[in-house]
Parts: sequence; structure tokens; C-alpha cells
Amino acid sequence: MKQAIHTDRAPAAIGTYSQATRHGDTVYLSGQIPLLPATGELLDGPIAAQITQVLDNLQAVCQAAGGSLDHIVKLNVFLTDLGDFQQVNGVMADYFSEPYPARAAIGVADLPKGARVEMDAVMALD
Repeated sequence: MKQAIHTDRAPAAIGTYSQATRHGDTVYLSGQIPLLPATGELLDGPIAAQITQVLDNLQAVCQAAGGSLDHIVKLNVFLTDLGDFQQVNGVMADYFSEPYPARAAIGVADLPKGARVEMDAVMALD
């Protein structure tokens, strides 16, 4: 049976979706953009700060589902400028350790609210 996951430590959904959905031991995390949880406003700042906010948001949802970033097995990164990819690698090194999750990096024309980065993930709980 599917279970919706919600936490106030991550931005509220801005549409008809859940922050994450758990089915059995698998959690599907919706895309996070660099929104500040307290205000719902987009973080204004350099791309590294935006990537950090996205990962903080994902981490909060992981914790609400009973896991952590270490439980992420698949991460998708959406960037409006693939030139920011090295920044993603740099910030990810502060959040993840080996074995790293499988990952895709996808260049997109636009993201919600004018964000420059979005990430979604799949988490496997033990």
C-alpha cells in the first residue's frame, strides 16, 4: 500500500503531488528545487548554495520517510545549464559517500519558479 510522506522541514508541494511516496521498502522522492521551507520562496544565490538547499530539502524528506541520503539508490539531477555540473559534483561530495547512488544529469530548458537545479530520487530502506 502506498503512503504519502510529508515534513515541514522541506518545502510544501506546489501542485498535486506528495513530497514523497513510500511503497513497501521503496520511497520515491519528488523533485526538489531550492525553495526555503519556511517561506516557500526560491533561494537567491550562487548555484552551489542552490544545490545545497536542494540536497537539504531531499535530506529532510528522506528523514521523514525513515531514511537518509545514504539510502538513495538513484538520483536524477536537472540543470538549466549543464555547465553547473561540476558544482553538483562538488556539493554532492559533502552529502554522499561511497557507494554513491546511480545518477543521471539532464539539461532542461526551464524549471519551476525559475530554479536552476532540481533533483528527485529513489530511496531503498533496509
